[in-house]
Amino acid sequence: MAEATTSPAFPTPSPRRRRSALGNFLRRETVGGMLLVIAAIIALIWANSPASDGYFALRDFTIGYEPWHLNLSLGQWASDGLLAIFFFVVGLELKREFVTGDLRKFSTAIVPIAAAAGGVAIPALIYVALLRDDTALLGGWAIPTATDIAFAVAVLAIIGSYLPSALRIFLLTLAVVDDLIAIGIIAIFYTDTLNFVPLVLSLLVIAIYGFVAQRWQSAFLTRPLLAWCILLPLGVIAWALMHTSGIHATIAGVLLGFTVPVLHSRRSKLAEGTPGLSESMEHRFGPMSAGFAVPVFAFLAAGVNIGGWAGVQAAVTAPLTLAIVAALVLGKPIGITLVTWIMTLVTRKPLDPSIRWIDLIGIGALAGVGFTVSLLVAELSFAAGSFEQSDAKVAIIAASLVAILVASIILVPRNRKYRRITKAPQTRTY
Repeated sequence: MAEATTSPAFPTPSPRRRRSALGNFLRRETVGGMLLVIAAIIALIWANSPASDGYFALRDFTIGYEPWHLNLSLGQWASDGLLAIFFFVVGLELKREFVTGDLRKFSTAIVPIAAAAGGVAIPALIYVALLRDDTALLGGWAIPTATDIAFAVAVLAIIGSYLPSALRIFLLTLAVVDDLIAIGIIAIFYTDTLNFVPLVLSLLVIAIYGFVAQRWQSAFLTRPLLAWCILLPLGVIAWALMHTSGIHATIAGVLLGFTVPVLHSRRSKLAEGTPGLSESMEHRFGPMSAGFAVPVFAFLAAGVNIGGWAGVQAAVTAPLTLAIVAALVLGKPIGITLVTWIMTLVTRKPLDPSIRWIDLIGIGALAGVGFTVSLLVAELSFAAGSFEQSDAKVAIIAASLVAILVASIILVPRNRKYRRITKAPQTRTY
């Protein structure tokens, strides 16, 4: 008699299902921020331990093809290469917001866009005002202009689960526009030498990438392997040429993201309502960015040898440190809140009815978490291994922690109040 086949009570998940589960885990807003923090903490501990030589040897280990100017240290590969993945995802998000999201209507987008501009301008002005007598440090004026999307949204998800959804949308829009401004600043102000021919070739390859993505969008959606075989090589070539041109290679990432179509073409045979190529790529690359690219960059960028307690005292009291902390912790909420208030008067568009001004101040404080992009700008502003770069990184980490603390002091009580309102809808007192 043939043996009856029995299935296991707990069947082993297929590799595809395991990958899907991991991807879904990494897509959670809190996960990327936690991985980033863990990576930075490990780097700081290692860089200040007796085994610190191993950390710096790893960070400075060079690998790559010299004739293509790609013989880079692991730290440079992280800032130029891995962050290109992060900026590619940012480009995808920006394109989607401009086409179908909150930025598609000027009347809706103008307030958070202006607030983002205020959140860039006021911190930069505070930095310059505090360091106006030290011209050697003025080159770092853009360090406090950035907001770390992943980190800020992760913190908001932890401390503000009951806050109005309009606040999260405001923070996302603010951070996305903030990153767009930061990208422009990097491209314009942090390009030392410009090689015209590689730049033109890079832009040409990016245009080809966009044409191919638009023309054969349906094929890339139904057969994802095609995207890896065709679009990925084009993207790598565009990145390498952009790097050779002298413009920071992460710019290639955001430009490539901008070229990916959000909506289906008219001739597409895919069902209406199915995700476009931009959303599909964001779904694929988002976990890679949040779970690998950004944490590895944080690990290789945040490791600063402070030099014991004396070093901590010197770094904390350094004019550069104080300027960055003041610009991020004070400048961000002041700039965002002040410009938002002005825009509500000028446009006569009040805040969303579910938002109070104290909530907006808390979001402005949370925008002071500069981390990823601020660390990148610090590396571009000051020489590698210099005291200035070390002080700037210490300041960014300290400012991010203080910004989270200030935001928590403001938003946690507000979250409790909104929680009570949610559970007792008849209560109207805010």
